[in-house]
Amino acid sequence: MANNIDHRQVRPTGAVVTGRSTEGGLGIALVDSVPLVREGLSALVMRTRGLRWVGAAGSPHAALQLCERFRPHAVIIDSGLDPRWHLSRMLIGNDPDLGVLLMIRETQRNTQYIAGAIAAGVHGVISRRSEPPQLIQAIQRVHAERRYIDPTLAPALGSAKSKGGGPIPANQGQQPLSRREYQVLQLIADGLENQAIAKVLYVSVETVRTHVKSILRKLSARDRTHAVAVAFRSGVLTVNQEDHPY
Repeated sequence: MANNIDHRQVRPTGAVVTGRSTEGGLGIALVDSVPLVREGLSALVMRTRGLRWVGAAGSPHAALQLCERFRPHAVIIDSGLDPRWHLSRMLIGNDPDLGVLLMIRETQRNTQYIAGAIAAGVHGVISRRSEPPQLIQAIQRVHAERRYIDPTLAPALGSAKSKGGGPIPANQGQQPLSRREYQVLQLIADGLENQAIAKVLYVSVETVRTHVKSILRKLSARDRTHAVAVAFRSGVLTVNQEDHPY
C-alpha cells in the first residue's frame, strides 16, 4: 500500500540535535512485516507529545524508499528484517542524521547479534517485548544522545566485553553493498536481466554491468545466481513480505 502513509502530526519537542528541523515533532518510521505491530506503533507515536508518525515499511527495499523520501529523524527496525545489519548500515550511510533503533527478537537476543549491531553503527537496541513508555524513551534517547541500550539486553554486551573479544559481525570480511548495488541485487533476485534492470533504474546497461561485477566481487560469488544465494544465506537479502511502504 504505497500511499497509505499517515502524515498526522503532534506538537513538537524542544530538542534539536540533528541538522533537520523538528518542527511538528520528531519524525518516526518503522520497518516491520507484522501489520498489527505497525498499527500499534503508529497509534503510540501519534498520541505521544513531540513525536510525528512518518510511515512504515514491511521490507528492507520499501524501508530504503520510505526513508529516502520522507527523511524521518528515527527509524525502528525489526531485527528479523535485518539479520546481518545490512539495512541499518545502508540507512546510516545514506543519512548520517538518522537515528536507528533495533527491536531485538528473542531468537537474536544474544551477544553476537547485539554486539554486531552496535559495531555496525546502530544507535540503539531494545527488546521487542518492551513496554510502550520504554520504547518512547528509547526513541528520544536515540535522537538526543545517539545511544540507547535496553537494560535487559546490556548483560549480553557486558559478557562480550568481559571476554575481551569485542563484537564480531557475522559476515566479517564481506564488504557492504552500496544502495544502488543493493537495488540491482534485489532486481536480479526478482529475475530481471541487465537490460530490464537498466530500464527500472533509469541507468545504462553498462552501468548495471559495472554494479553486477562489484556485487559479485563483494559477495565472493561465481555468478548472478550464486550472488543471490549468498545474499539470502548471509542476510543481505531477506524474503520480502511487502514490496511497498505501508
